[in-house]
Amino acid sequence: MSHVFPRHTRKPPPKAVRGEGCYLYDETGKAYLDGSGGAAVSCLGHGDSDIIAAVQRQVSDLAFAHTGFFTSAPAEELAELLIQHAPGDLDRAYLVSGGSEATEAAIKLARQYFVETGQPRRRHLIARQQSYHGNTLGALAAGGNQWRRQQFAPLLIEVSHIAPCYEYMLRQEDETAAAYGQRAAQELEDEILRLGADSVMAFMAEPVVGATLGAVPAVEGYFARIREICDRYGVLLILDEVMCGMGRTGHLFACEADGISPDILCIAKGLGAGYQPIAAMLCTNEIYAAVQSGSGFFQHGHTYLGHPVAAAAGRAVVTKLLEHNLVARAARQGETLRAALTDRFGQHAHVGDIRGRGLFMGVEIVEDRNTKTPFAPQRAVAARIKAAAFEAGLICYPMSGTRDGKHGDHVLVAPPFIIEDAQIAELTDKLALAIEASISAGV
Repeated sequence: MSHVFPRHTRKPPPKAVRGEGCYLYDETGKAYLDGSGGAAVSCLGHGDSDIIAAVQRQVSDLAFAHTGFFTSAPAEELAELLIQHAPGDLDRAYLVSGGSEATEAAIKLARQYFVETGQPRRRHLIARQQSYHGNTLGALAAGGNQWRRQQFAPLLIEVSHIAPCYEYMLRQEDETAAAYGQRAAQELEDEILRLGADSVMAFMAEPVVGATLGAVPAVEGYFARIREICDRYGVLLILDEVMCGMGRTGHLFACEADGISPDILCIAKGLGAGYQPIAAMLCTNEIYAAVQSGSGFFQHGHTYLGHPVAAAAGRAVVTKLLEHNLVARAARQGETLRAALTDRFGQHAHVGDIRGRGLFMGVEIVEDRNTKTPFAPQRAVAARIKAAAFEAGLICYPMSGTRDGKHGDHVLVAPPFIIEDAQIAELTDKLALAIEASISAGV
C-alpha cells in the first residue's frame, strides 16, 4: 500500500525505474517514448552523463548554503551565463525551484518596483484568457485557465484578462493575420485605460502559450505592439517562458522570435532538464537598481533559492545547449516534427489545427474540421488520447478546455531535443493510433 499522495487518487500510475535517451521504462520493463518531455521539461532526454556528473560533483563539494548567508559558485556562474545570452536589458537572475515560484516572484517584484519608485497606486495585473502561469495562488490568479481556477476563485487576487492571440479561432475570415494581431493587442491598451493608466503595474503573457492553449504562438507584429503599449503607459512586460523557453521553440529565449525583450522574464522546466528542480526570474538593471537604491532588499524568498546543486545542473544544461548547438537542433528537428504531423494529420477529419514553434507543437482536435466545432466535453477526448497513447508506449500532453476552459481538446508535443527522425515517426504513428481509438471510443 502506497502512502504517496498521487495526482489522481483513483488510478495509481506505474512506477518509473529508468530513463535512457528519449525513453522512460517502468518496473515491468515497458518502454515509453517521452513525446512531451514530461511537461516540456526533459529537453536533453534521460540519463545524460554530463549533467549527472555535474550534479554529483556539486553534491560532493557543497550541497546547500542558505542565501540568507551565502552565495555559491554555481549560482553566480549560472546567472552570468543566462544574462550573457538574455535578450534586451535583462541583467539579474533570481534562482528559484520551479515555474510557479518564478512567476509568483515576478508579480511581487513588479509591485515592489512601483512601491520603491513612488508609484504605489500601480497595483493591477493584466494577463490573458487561456493562459497558464502556475499553481501558487498569485500565479493561478494570473492564469486564465477556468478549470484550474474555479474551485480556488474565492482565494485569488483580482487580475484582468484580455483575449489571447489565438489566430485559429479568433481571426476573422476577412482579416489579415497582421490586422488581427493589431486588434488583439489593442485589447491591452483598452484595458489599461479602463483600469486607469496610472494604476496598472504589469502585463503577463506566454510568448507561445503552452499547456492551456496547445502551443499557440502570436501572429507577427502582436508582441511588438504589446511592447509599444507597455512602454507608452509605463507598464512592465512580464514574459512567462517557463514552458516555451530554454531552446524549446528553436530560440534560447522564446521572445527572440518576436523581436522583443521584456522587463521581467521567467524560465524553468528546460533550465534544469529534469535533472534538478530549478527556475529563474530575470529582470532589468532598472528594476534591480530601484530595489537596491530603495529598501535594499526584495521582500520575498524561499529556502531553496539559488540551491547550489540545482544551479550546477542548470549551468551544465545551458552550457550543453549552447556548446552542442542543441537550440539549432530543436529548430531543425522541429521542422521535421511539423512535417510529420502535417503529413499524418494535415487532412484528418478531426484535426483542426497544427501549430507551434520548434519542438513545441500542438494538434487541436475537433468534431467537425470545416466548422471548427469541438467535441462535447462529455466525450473526454483529451483524457482518452492520453490514456490510449500511454498504453501504446507514448507520453504526450493532451488537455481539454482549449477554447474556454470547458470546450475543446488539444495534444501538446514537446520531445527532447535529441530526438531522431525515426523516433519522430514512432511518435506520430503512436499518436495517430491514440487519436483514432479515442474518437471511435465515444461514438
